[in-house]
Amino acid sequence: MFRPALVLPLCLAFGSLSLFGQVATTPLFWPDKNGPTLDGVVPAAEAAKVPLKWNSETGENIVWKTDLEDDGHSSPVIGGDRVWFTSATPKGDKQYVYGIDRQTGKVAHHLLVFENPAPEELGNPLNNYAAPSPVLEADALYVHFGTYGTARIDPQTGKTVWQRRDINVRHYRGPGSSPLLHGDLLILTFDGINEQFVTALNKKTGETVWKTNRTTDYGDLDKEGHPTRDGDMRKAYHTPSVFNMGGVDTVVSVGSRAAFGYEAATGKELWTIRHGGFNAAIRPLVLKEVLILNTGSERAHTIGVRIDDKMKGDITESHVLWDREKRNASESCPVLAGGLLYQITRGGIVTCMNPLTGEDVWEDRFPGQHLPSPIVAGDRIYFSNDRGDTHVIKAADKFEVLSENKLPDAMTASPAVAEGALFIRTKKQLFKIATK
Repeated sequence: MFRPALVLPLCLAFGSLSLFGQVATTPLFWPDKNGPTLDGVVPAAEAAKVPLKWNSETGENIVWKTDLEDDGHSSPVIGGDRVWFTSATPKGDKQYVYGIDRQTGKVAHHLLVFENPAPEELGNPLNNYAAPSPVLEADALYVHFGTYGTARIDPQTGKTVWQRRDINVRHYRGPGSSPLLHGDLLILTFDGINEQFVTALNKKTGETVWKTNRTTDYGDLDKEGHPTRDGDMRKAYHTPSVFNMGGVDTVVSVGSRAAFGYEAATGKELWTIRHGGFNAAIRPLVLKEVLILNTGSERAHTIGVRIDDKMKGDITESHVLWDREKRNASESCPVLAGGLLYQITRGGIVTCMNPLTGEDVWEDRFPGQHLPSPIVAGDRIYFSNDRGDTHVIKAADKFEVLSENKLPDAMTASPAVAEGALFIRTKKQLFKIATK
């Protein structure tokens, strides 16, 4: 059932509603998990201030750290005086949003957004019930927990403006796709094991503007016509982006077995590219007239696609320029810097590529498992892992490590930046790191 009104006041676990009264919500330093331009690039005015080195044991460049409750892969977003992200209890029965004071690290609010009496069990130990990241505007915070609900929250008052709990799929292994803001639309991706679709809501009211089902031929039916493995090969965790292609604002969305371009205003399917991957989780990038796609977590490919005004229907054969078949990222989003593409596999193989041709420039390796997406600060790239390590390399055609930094716990969320300070969420803490 659609619930456009203020249905459930958020519970305030820390402080009182007076904490919301004078909260500055602008400027929007880091409004999306991948930054202001959705590509992991720190704005030039802030890039030089981002610290190169830190150490939690010695306190070097550690401004503050704040202990956190519960679980979450959700990456921080930052506007004005607040750092926002979501969390959930290990069993998924309660889902929260955190608001941390950017200057002091004080927990200003810890808001109960949704309660779930019988959440679906997670199909693996990697995910949790707060994996999608929020998105932020000057007057609105949008939080998303997949099938468990989506809400618009007023960051000044902490009140729910609207919520939706009627857009549902079976995730099986938990939700992962984050929302995307485009104009007046909040675009959501639901690639479950039973249904797969993309939908756009009116960001002001929460009403559905359009919904488009995937038209993928998954090729996974058994002799009785049922999906094998209960549809497990159909799910994905992708967060889309919007690019202007041939004069049309196009939502580029990668699902299992196929990628799609949808007209942003209407949801009309414009084109599709078939691929062999599943569990797609990586946001697309564009350099010049080349669209860069990653296809999934197993047998992951990186694909370069020509952008032109002839992108209509199945463009697999006509528009794929190159297809890199091995050692590709599966969770951590690639980044572009200086005309080169940098990506890292979950297992730590880091590659520098020419994104126009797909050719390797160099390849090396870091230890640990890499789920966070890197960020680019000027001519430096920051890669973080599940051991608490962040390796900083030079963005160049030769591999060069500039620093190795240590925090005490695993990192699965991507870092955020505000006024040159890094905000890094580990499994149990949030750190502010800035040059002292």
